[in-house]
Order: sequence, then C-alpha cells, then structure tokens
Amino acid sequence: MLSGYLGAGKTTLINRLLAEDHGLNLMVIANDFGAVNIDDALIQSEEGGTIALTNGCVCCSMDQDLQMALRKLVIQKDRPDHVLIEASGVSDPASIADTIQSVPELSYGGIVSIADGQNIQDLLADEAVAPLVRQQLKAADLVLVSKLADLDSNLRTELEEIPARGLRLLDHAPLAELLFDVIPLPQGRPVAAHPAFATWQHESRDPVDRRALGDKLASRPKGLYRMKGFVLTSGGAYALHIVGQNVEAKRCEAEATQLVALGPADQISREEIEAWWQS
Repeated sequence: MLSGYLGAGKTTLINRLLAEDHGLNLMVIANDFGAVNIDDALIQSEEGGTIALTNGCVCCSMDQDLQMALRKLVIQKDRPDHVLIEASGVSDPASIADTIQSVPELSYGGIVSIADGQNIQDLLADEAVAPLVRQQLKAADLVLVSKLADLDSNLRTELEEIPARGLRLLDHAPLAELLFDVIPLPQGRPVAAHPAFATWQHESRDPVDRRALGDKLASRPKGLYRMKGFVLTSGGAYALHIVGQNVEAKRCEAEATQLVALGPADQISREEIEAWWQS
C-alpha cells in the first residue's frame, strides 16, 4: 500500500512504476485516476473506472468498498502479480492495511509512505496536520523521501525518530525492486540488484534451532526491509516472508534453508545481514 500526505509525490511514483520495464502484471487501485496522467502510449483500453495498459498492468479507481474489490480480485481468472493500493493523502494507512489483511487469499506486502522532503519538517511542526502525518509515517514499513537530491543529517535524524523499518531517498532506482518481491531465490548465481540496495543470499542444509529463530527475527537489523525464502529448523521447515515490520512464517516442505534479503544500501550492508544471521 502507498500512503503519504497531500502533495508528497504518490502520483509521480505511480506514473514511474507503470512506465518501468519490470515485466510484472500489476493492478493499481487509486483514489482518482483522473489525477494520474498516464502516458497515452501505454493505454490499451479504457472502460468505466478501469484502464488497461499495453504492458499488462491494470488501473482502477477506488469507487467501491475496498474489501469487496479485493475479494472479487482473488476469484478472477487472470490475477495480477501484485496489487498497489494508493491511500488518500488524508487517510490512516493502518486501517486500510487491516482491510487488506482481512482477505486471507492475499499476501500482505506492507506500507510504503512517501514524505515530501521539501516540506516534511514544516508539516511535522504544524499542530493541525502533524498528528496525521506522523501517524502515516509511523505506520509505514518503508519511508521514501521525495523531492530531494540528498538526505541531510538533520532530516534523517528527525525521520528516524519515527519507527519505520526502512528510510531512503526516492531516487531513480527501479521501483519494482523496492516495492515488490522481484528478487529471485538462489539458483547458483548471484542476486542482481541496483546499487542502491544491499542484497544477501544464503543456502544451508544445517537446521536452525526453531526456538531461537523467533528471537533472531525479532532482533533483525532495522535496515533489513525484505527477506523471503525457506528456513529448515529443528522442528521442520518454514516459508519465511518479511516486509518491513511484518513477519510471516508458515510450515512448508523444504529440504534446505534458502533465503534472500534486501535493504537500502545506506542503512545496511550484505556483511551486516550475514553477521546478524550467523549470530
């Protein structure tokens, strides 16, 4: 889910994502697609509140009950790879996240909140809007700072006091790598990623102590934003999926531990992830 106060840059991000050559079939549910100036060359067809794009993505307006829309989505024949939901600039993203997680057929991917780097400090100092802005940032698994070429130390310090799992500039790095699970599981070759991200992969047939696994996950480094794969433990195997503050572990059939992880390179390194996992 994408959140952020009015004017933070949500529409700009959606436009970039739709135009990227990521090979994913996406569905974007926005409050008002009249405000999203989609490139005419990308539009294949338009019917009612739904726009089909030539790259396989679909956009629709949030003109009906969100839970009903999501339940219709999970039973349709051609399901998208990912769904991006744009929250209103004056809404509480946590309540929308609760609605998303009430549909068990969907795998929840977390909240990304955009902070307007040019105005965020003024917004946080404004008594009228600061509670909502702080609530939007606090609910986020990842905060992307827009409209800045560099993140100065004062702004970083102020934003880090709001406990999001990750914080980074919204730069020109491919958005799909950050927003969605597009990192492949290890298959005998290095994981390719943009230099803005630190990546890590691990394979082992040695079981992990199941009782210690929960403590390990609870103490994961703050900059570790995404992690997925399989963990072989002393009590069986688990499919592990981490996005921001959300951790999901389900029993599965696996004969080895296979994991990949990703985080903003200015907050965490491959060596730090390795040291944490081996601790």
